[in-house]
Formats: sequence, structure tokens, C-alpha cells
Amino acid sequence: MMNRIKILDRLLIKSFLPPFAVTFFIALFVFVMQTLWLYIDEIAGKGVGFFLMVELVAYLSVSMIPMALPVAVLISSVMVLGNMAERYELSSMKSAGISLWRTMRPLMILTMGISVFSFFCSNYFIPVSNLKFKSRLYDIRRQKPTLSLEESTFNDDFQGYSIRIGDKLPDNQTIRNVLLYDDQSAGQGRLLAVMADSGQMYGSADGKYFVMHFFNGHQYLEPKPVLKEGKRNKPFMRAKFEEWTKVFDLDEFELDRTDEALFKSHYSMLSNRQLAQAIDSIDRDIAQRIAKNAEQVQRQYYLLEKRLNDQLRQQRFEENRKRDLMNSLTTIPDSIPAADSRNKQAGKLLSQDRKGLPPITDKQPDTLEKKVRVFDLSDKDFNPAVYSSFIESLPKQLRTEYLGKAKMSIKSVLDQSLNLQSNLKRIRENRVKYVFEFHSKFSFALACFIFLFVGAPMGAIVRKGGFGWPLLISIVFFMLFIIISIFSKNIAERFVIEATPAAWMNCMIIFPMGLLLTFWAMRDQSLQQIADSLIPTNWKWWRKAE
Repeated sequence: MMNRIKILDRLLIKSFLPPFAVTFFIALFVFVMQTLWLYIDEIAGKGVGFFLMVELVAYLSVSMIPMALPVAVLISSVMVLGNMAERYELSSMKSAGISLWRTMRPLMILTMGISVFSFFCSNYFIPVSNLKFKSRLYDIRRQKPTLSLEESTFNDDFQGYSIRIGDKLPDNQTIRNVLLYDDQSAGQGRLLAVMADSGQMYGSADGKYFVMHFFNGHQYLEPKPVLKEGKRNKPFMRAKFEEWTKVFDLDEFELDRTDEALFKSHYSMLSNRQLAQAIDSIDRDIAQRIAKNAEQVQRQYYLLEKRLNDQLRQQRFEENRKRDLMNSLTTIPDSIPAADSRNKQAGKLLSQDRKGLPPITDKQPDTLEKKVRVFDLSDKDFNPAVYSSFIESLPKQLRTEYLGKAKMSIKSVLDQSLNLQSNLKRIRENRVKYVFEFHSKFSFALACFIFLFVGAPMGAIVRKGGFGWPLLISIVFFMLFIIISIFSKNIAERFVIEATPAAWMNCMIIFPMGLLLTFWAMRDQSLQQIADSLIPTNWKWWRKAE
């Protein structure tokens, strides 16, 4: 029995691998061509060589491996199980006591290995291939189009020059009615133009230079106007020539290699370890920005509090100075001697007159000191609720000054908060992309294993092999998978849900569907039976009434 099971496992694996390889390369080709078609407008007309195109396709093919593997697993599993069900091999296995779950076991082990390979590619190969592809594509975008001199059209491919050719003979070398403008000296006030009846154009032997040889023409030069004897001179020079040659350097049409370090920080070019470090750096950056903004806000309130305390301290100093001055004027020191009896008598009379007055003490009868003490911000019993009373107690000039300073502080705090909010939104959107990319490497790898539970039971249910029904079913489920992935990424970038569950949403939706399909297939239910179980009972009654 064990020997038969091993033979069955080998049979399933041998039946699975050929369609898997075929569908994998077909899916890979489709994805590569679809992506490459998006950049065809930027690549066409740039003189991109054959080997560079092969290099671009190779880099792009590596990037599409995690997309092609789930499709290949889905299509091949539907084909293999569909063929076995169509030839009643699954029924024979069930009669022998081998369940569908046991039949799928070797394919489970195989798809687990495919999932590991998918994650390995996503984590190690794809960051490098994305870096190479993006840098090469950037070089192509910066490259000038191939030189093409058309008739009766101004061409400015050469920097600082404009060339117009009237006629071009079939040999693509002889030209007539040529006009050349030298714009390099235009900023200095000089204008140079060359007109020729005929000429020839050709490349140098090493291909590094482009030569234009003119015959029977004129060279026109307008130097910069100068002041001479109070009058502005406008010189004009014209020279006739029989032959005149202009050599252009073709280095500007060569493809320059850009430093790849400029693209290494992009999330699609990082491994999971680098993504985790980048996410941690973003979190620390967000925390530092929030702490810095809070410190700046506290500093604004501290400055306002300091100004109020300084002003209150100044007011108290003025009141104390006035009190000391009044005490010095109304108090007669004991050290002053009486000059004569008349002065002594006057002193006695003054003492008698003061008996009816309140004694002079350190306490000031005016309530201004009490008001100042109440609103001292350094007092422990200070209550912010009395700010309005404090403003009302100040003179109009100081009140206007304090209100102006408060408005400026509030405006500064509001501007800082709005600027921080805008920056944090941008940083958090970037963080969502990093987190989503981190988990997408795992979710797309797991999709290879999940799609086995979709394809195998669907093949057993529809009982059709080949490329007809399996391809249609696979396209429907894979489109659903991709739509969920794109939708979840969009809502994560809009902060509707967190990036982590968004990256796993496709698997969380497809996997229960796969388990349900496996359950139906293990019960030998057909499509008609599944449809009947899904149709509401009241709809069935209405259909029977019909």
C-alpha cells in the first residue's frame, strides 16, 4: 500500500511539473510584455541596442517571478486535477480509500517549496533587479533621441545649434539648401549663421563624430553692438566660402550610466531586513518631529509667561519706589535737632495734628499691589481662569501689547502645527508603502500555497482538463486576487486601515474560499449542486412555481 502511495505521489508530481513550467513562462512573458509596454514610448527612438533591451527584459523578468508563480500553480493544479477527474482517476482513488486531501499532499509539499522560492526571490533577487532596471530606464530617459535630420525641419539635437536641411538626396549624405544657426554665443549678443547651397553629412570612422561639409555658401556674423563716439555701432560681417566644415561630438548621444546609489533608498529595492530598518528610522523620525514641535509650542508659552512676569516685577518695583518716596517725605527723622523753641513748638503741633491720622506702616492702602500679587505667574495659587481680569486690570497700551504678542504666539504655534501635520502625512504615507512592501513579500509567497486549495478542488469539481476551463477559472481567481491587492494598498495609503492587515487582505479572502472549495470537492459535489446550495430557498420555491 505504501508503495502504491509513493507511486501515486510521483505520478501527481510528474503530471504537475510540465504544465507548471509551461504556464509559468507564459505568465512571465505576459507580465513582462505588459510592464514593458508602459515604457515603450520612453524607449522608442532612443537608439537602444539589442543587448540593452535583453538586459532590461532580464531584469524585469526577475521582478515578475512572484506574480507568475501563483498563476502557474493555479492553472496547473486545475489542469492536473481536472484531467484526473475527467478520466475518473479521482473516483478510483476514492474507491481505494485515498481521499482528495491525501491526493493533494505531494502537491502541498511542492507548493510549499515554491512559496519558499518565491519569498527568496522577493527578498534577495528582486531588490537587485529593480535597482538595475530603474537605473537603466533612468539612463534611457535622459538619453537624447537618435540623430534624425529631416527635410524642411529645424533640428536642435546638437546642443547650441539649429540645423535645417532643404533637400536630402536618396544616398542620405548629399544635402542642399542648408541653414545652420550657432546659438552658443547668443547670450553674449553675437549671432552666427551659415547658409550653403549644398553639402555632405557623414560620421567619422570611429563613430564618435558627425561631420557636415558645406559648399558654396556664406557665413553671417552680427557681433555685439558697441558704443563708439556716443553712437551705437551695429556691425555686420559676411564671409563667402567655397568649403566649410563643422564637426559635432556625438558623446551627448551616448548612454551615460547613472550611479545606482541614487535609487537604493526606494522601498522596492530593499530586502526585508533593510525595510525593517527603514521603518524603524521612519518611526523615530516621526517621534522626533512630534517631540520637537511640542518643545517649540512650550517655548512659545514660556516666552509669554516670562514677559508677563517681567512686566509684573517691573510694576511691583515702581509701586515700592513710590511707597518709599512717600514715606521719606512724610516721616521726620529723630536725628534732626530743634533749632529753637519755635521749631520745637511747631513739632509738637505737627505731632498733635497727626494723632487723628492713620499711622504710616509698610502696608500700602492702594490695592494695586494686591492685584499684582494675585496675578503673579510664579505664585502657586495662580489660576489661569483670571487672565481676562488681568487683561482688564492693565492699561490700554499694555493690554494691546499683550494681546498682540499672544496673537503672534498663537499664529506661530498654528503654523508650526499645520506644517508638522502636512509633513507627518507625507512621512506616514511613505511608511505605509514600506510596511506594505515588507508584508507583501510574505503574502505573495503564501499565495502560491493558497492557490493550490483553489485550483485543485476546482479541477475536481468542473472535471475538465486542458487549457479551456482551467484557464478561465484561473483568470477569474487571479484577477480577484490582484484587485484585492490593489484595493487594499490604496485604502492603506489613505489611512483607512493599517498597512499590515491590508497586505494580508488578499490571502485572508482567498484562503477561506479555497478551504470551502476543498470541502465541496471532498464531498463530490458538482457545480450544479454547489449552485443549488448557494441559491436561497425562497428563490427555489419561486423557480418551482414557474
